[in-house]
Amino acid sequence: MVENPRDAARARADLRFKKQEEAATVRQKAMAEYAAESDARKAKTDKLRALRLAKEAEDLANAPAAPAKKPARAKKK
Repeated sequence: MVENPRDAARARADLRFKKQEEAATVRQKAMAEYAAESDARKAKTDKLRALRLAKEAEDLANAPAAPAKKPARAKKK
């Protein structure tokens, strides 16, 4: 069966359009995954920072008073 050139061009255009749509869907999915991972990483970092700051504040509050340092003596020549 001989195919009409117009039908062949339409089929190629439809195939190209379908590939572009699939590529756009893949890009959108990848960007959504990237954004989700980024948000999760930021949340984890914020949580760890808060824990570290709380521990540092607790350590500072519970630290024994440090003895006063004597001033450094001048070197003899």
